[in-house]
Amino acid sequence: MGNRGMEDLIPLVNKLQDAFSSIGQACNLDLPQIAVVGGQSAGKSSVLENFVGRDFLPRGSGIVTRRPLVLQLISANTEWAEFLHCKGKKFTDFDEVRQEIEAETDRATGANKGISPIPINLRVYSPHVLNLTLIDLPGITKVPVGDQPVDIEQQIREMIMQFITRESCLILAVTPANSDLANSDALKLSKDVDTQGLRTIGVITKLDLMDEGTDAREVLENKLLPLRRGYIGVVNRSQKDIDGKKDIKAALEAERKFFLSHPAYRNFAEKMGTPRLQKVLNQQLTNHIRDTLPAFRSKLQSQLLALDKEAEEYRGYRPDDPSRKTKQLLQMVQQFSVDFEKRIEGSGDQVDTVELSGGAKINRVFHERFPFELVKMECDEKEMRREISYAIKNIHGIRTGLFTPDMAFEAIVKKQIMKLKEPCVKCVDMVIQELINTVRQCSNKLDSFPTLREETERIVTSHIRDRESRAKDQVLLLIDIQLSYINTNHEDFIGFANAQQRSSQTNKSQSAAGNQVIRKGWLTINNISIMKGGAKEYWFVLTAESLSWFKDDEEKEKKYMLPLDNLKVRDVEKSFMSSKHIFCIFNTESRNVYKDNRTLELACDSQEDVDSWKSSLLRAGVYPEKTASVESETTTTTDNFSMDPQLERKVETIRNLVDSYMAIVNKCIRDLIPKTIMHLMIINVKDFINAELLAQLYSAGDQNSLMDESQEQAQRRDEVLRTHQALKEALAIIGDISTSTITVPLPPPVDNSWVGGTSGGRRSPPPSPTAPRRMSSGQRPAPRGAPPPPNRPGPLGPFNNTADSPQAPSRPNRAPPSIPSRRPPPSPTRQAP
Repeated sequence: MGNRGMEDLIPLVNKLQDAFSSIGQACNLDLPQIAVVGGQSAGKSSVLENFVGRDFLPRGSGIVTRRPLVLQLISANTEWAEFLHCKGKKFTDFDEVRQEIEAETDRATGANKGISPIPINLRVYSPHVLNLTLIDLPGITKVPVGDQPVDIEQQIREMIMQFITRESCLILAVTPANSDLANSDALKLSKDVDTQGLRTIGVITKLDLMDEGTDAREVLENKLLPLRRGYIGVVNRSQKDIDGKKDIKAALEAERKFFLSHPAYRNFAEKMGTPRLQKVLNQQLTNHIRDTLPAFRSKLQSQLLALDKEAEEYRGYRPDDPSRKTKQLLQMVQQFSVDFEKRIEGSGDQVDTVELSGGAKINRVFHERFPFELVKMECDEKEMRREISYAIKNIHGIRTGLFTPDMAFEAIVKKQIMKLKEPCVKCVDMVIQELINTVRQCSNKLDSFPTLREETERIVTSHIRDRESRAKDQVLLLIDIQLSYINTNHEDFIGFANAQQRSSQTNKSQSAAGNQVIRKGWLTINNISIMKGGAKEYWFVLTAESLSWFKDDEEKEKKYMLPLDNLKVRDVEKSFMSSKHIFCIFNTESRNVYKDNRTLELACDSQEDVDSWKSSLLRAGVYPEKTASVESETTTTTDNFSMDPQLERKVETIRNLVDSYMAIVNKCIRDLIPKTIMHLMIINVKDFINAELLAQLYSAGDQNSLMDESQEQAQRRDEVLRTHQALKEALAIIGDISTSTITVPLPPPVDNSWVGGTSGGRRSPPPSPTAPRRMSSGQRPAPRGAPPPPNRPGPLGPFNNTADSPQAPSRPNRAPPSIPSRRPPPSPTRQAP
């Protein structure tokens, strides 16, 4: 015998689960738990068994009430049970389930009525249930017996509160009819956690055991001590019935007969009994399901909209159609060309916000990396003067020259110009690498056709490599052109006559430009000890004379200023645990750079930032450290080098001339190399993709093989179409459920302050001229007016709030009392008896 109301919900939930499983998603309905709360021997376990539809709980001496029973109902094709403490063992006989519950209770609490907060977890698999959690909680007791602790009441209250405080828990507040409702512990506990009465349903048991001449009509009509959801009366099996193995089906028939035959309840018998309680709870489950549907529907609709365009393209798609392949090839090549141009020239759509790429990275190569490589080729001052002095001496030979030889100037200049070949060629390499990366990024959209992508990358990359040799030849030709003729009549060249004057002017301009800011940015000082706070990030400002850092970019609180005299830069190997890239500044005279540190380690987030800072430091005169072999060789030759005053003047003159002419050459090279690369490489590749790529693809092989789909693309197409159809079906199912289920509105709030107060107190109901204080008193109030007129529901009551409740006929000899503030005015067509 199953719960018919619950069985009606099973197809509804199964439809939802099928709809979501077809698109690979879980249907997380999160159905609420149902907790039964009440005093000892209030009939909680019987209410729970009636709801499940199986007789499986222990009886007598309050055995199961000493531990919570968490009962998980799981929908399955067959009926069996399983305990968490003996997982893997299936129970098909529910008498054995009862025995195991008794044994497990005794194992944790002993056989002398001890209690334990550790729950017994039982799973029941059945085709007659939904996926729910039902909780049979220990009955509230006042006096400890046997091995029970002194604070047994407080322990049980805390145990119950752990379950009923959850918002997803429906509370069945069970009170026996032969006790004072105003002192109901179940109603008091439920009021503490459910102040609005949204989750509490009053259940009145043992109606058949009330004294003769008494009834609970006033309570069941929700007039005595009203609850928002009202009360439902049930009649459970007696201990004699249980001992006599009376099944639940027969018990439900006896319950129905009791309500139909009892003079106080027969007028609203349809709103009483276990079937009514099942219906109310099942309606709550239905309401909960309906409440979750809007979020599910919104999620499905957003997914459907995202797939609409793609599904429309795939609908009616024929992979082997030649006309489709030709059209798609043209579209793919055109899209590739557009994407390449957008990445190079820049575009507002599809902007990469993570890193630089395409044209932005090439721009950085032209204006940061290339100038950095040029400056890095410059030698330091001592080495330059030594080379000039040797050149002058070698040109004079055995004679002592009276004049400064111009051949020395030309020799030094040509040597410096020759050094420019390496950074220029390196600039071409960096641009080529970025072009190839851009081609690969643009070809990602061709993944659906692997042969087409492979051929496109091969053709464009081959063309780039072909242009590489031409670009490098042209770049080297520009250097050779500079070497072929040293133009000392250039308008910006100072000449021999002005060389000495230029020297003094240069010194003045350098001192005047000391405050010129070269670069600003965030850097991390990496070699601060942990005792002093560890690595910290500061705002750095680099000028021609100093490196300063501040607390933040407002530049108000300066932390330190480091002069640039005698400083050099060297790379630091990246540590295994660090994600940052590090370089350090040190003093060539072995002095401390920063406080007690011989070096200042600075960290950046990327190697590009390191190179950019090193380039800026070079502009400020902080050169990179030389390799060990070059350093030792320079040191050996420098140690034996000395100059007389006359030679020193000649060296100074040549030095100024070389600086002046190399400034002209560097300016020309920095301008011409990017233009050459742009013309011979970037613009040429763009034109090739626009004009010749399609023809090259046609000549490369069979067009049909080019447009063969990848297996992943075919699977993707099928998956999109199947998911799109499943989403439409799921939305239709949800629509059907929304229209086929009925939501019962929540009853209006009532004055339930009578269950207020602290958790341990008791409060009697307020005096009322229309209501007795105890349901067991046997005294019904005298008639105080007419009953509610026909076709108008009476106040409150769980059955008076629904449209399907039967209207009780008038009773001239005993009218039901009503709360004056809620009593409707008497009908003018009827008179009170």
